[in-house]
Amino acid sequence: MTPADLSRTVLEAVRRAVEDDELAAVVPARVSVRVPPRPGCGDYATNVALSLAKDGSQPALAIAEVLRRRLLAEPGIERVDVAGPGFLNIHLAGSPAARVVAEALATPVPSGPVFELRPDPDLVARLGADAARWSLLCPPGLDRDLLLVQREVNPLFLVRYAHARCRALVRNGGELGVRGVVGDVRDADPLTALLADHPRLVAARSAPRLARHLERVADAFLRWQAGCAVLPRGDEKPSAVHRARLALAEATGTVLADGLTQLGITAPAHL
Repeated sequence: MTPADLSRTVLEAVRRAVEDDELAAVVPARVSVRVPPRPGCGDYATNVALSLAKDGSQPALAIAEVLRRRLLAEPGIERVDVAGPGFLNIHLAGSPAARVVAEALATPVPSGPVFELRPDPDLVARLGADAARWSLLCPPGLDRDLLLVQREVNPLFLVRYAHARCRALVRNGGELGVRGVVGDVRDADPLTALLADHPRLVAARSAPRLARHLERVADAFLRWQAGCAVLPRGDEKPSAVHRARLALAEATGTVLADGLTQLGITAPAHL
């Protein structure tokens, strides 16, 4: 279940509760779900009960309890907790990391840019089209000449290198006869948390925020893959762990390609 799927599921639960006279509220146009800021608070959280309670017709905790019971009947939802003044913390069935990987692999990479980044011709001539576009998203004060450096201190190089590395792992896996299979990856929590947050960053429709997010994904991926064997080494036989790690690498590449393409920047398979 993707965040968009879950948002629609919660919205439908609200609609049915209103139709059945369990809730006296106006059905909202959409419901926001997000990854909780702290571990142990579920896979996703929503403040929909607090929003519905603003008109004073029912307390937020009562609304949350109505929605909790309805959501528990939905396939793919394992547990729903009411927290604080009326937040709903939703636990999905199955491994959270595996769900994140599956959802990231299903991300449709756009066919062209979503954001219109138009650097002036002088900047394009000086930096090249990709670096010129990225420079428009950099924090104030950054030396734009840094974007010409082919090292990880260059944020654009970092992102594009991480994407190329993901694609290389998938190619190398194919040569070894190893295919990525979605599974539980227990050693990549910082990376999977960032992948889970990708849909929210995309929905925010902010090119600078998306660029910073891609930098964090790239850095987390490179740190993760440097500390573990994604593919078997030597005479080692491929295991379920290798296949799950390879699926995570492929999912990371998909997310990086999605973000770069939205920004109008090429996502090279080789670098």
